[in-house]
Amino acid sequence: MNTQIRRVLGLVSGPESNRLGLQAMRVAIAIIFLWIGALKFVPYEADSITPFVANSPVMAFFYAHPDQYAQHLTHEGELNLAARAWQAANHTYAFSRGLGTVELLIGLLVLVGLVSRRLGLAGAVLAFLTPVVTLSFLVTTPEAWVAALGDAEHGFPYLSGAGRLVLKDVTLMAGAWLVLADSARAVLEQTSTRTAPAGLVPAAKA
Repeated sequence: MNTQIRRVLGLVSGPESNRLGLQAMRVAIAIIFLWIGALKFVPYEADSITPFVANSPVMAFFYAHPDQYAQHLTHEGELNLAARAWQAANHTYAFSRGLGTVELLIGLLVLVGLVSRRLGLAGAVLAFLTPVVTLSFLVTTPEAWVAALGDAEHGFPYLSGAGRLVLKDVTLMAGAWLVLADSARAVLEQTSTRTAPAGLVPAAKA
């Protein structure tokens, strides 16, 4: 193999590259939660998650009229004052703001993991559990699959736009697990450093 290629592969596969990748994953996960969490305070985003929440057996109770959501759905960018008034009465926006606050908190905890091992571990655990809930929508939300409107391809395994969006959380879950494992390792190392006898303290990790 070419010497230059071997050198590049050595750098990419080295411990510093691995550390850089994990930190980049932290930042990427934080960006997702912070950005999407902030959008939860905007009506169009709150409207878009209505089918997921209304059909979820563990979330539907947050809405006043979850069984009526289909009659009041709108397209992104569409201003329908009647539909928006119904969504407000349905507690759609109140729930979305609450969810957005949680997502912002998760994003901040993950980001703080760059400097705080324990807070970073808490954020990583929450970031890993969130996609578990999100992916359950593939089972509970009819809109996650192509509707039977005449075309031959509908239902499972034909994901709709909403379903494809949910499926991407598989990647988020995998990334969060890597960050979780790294955070847990850092916390254990920190604990070992504090409890080790004098003279036997291992080099602390930056």
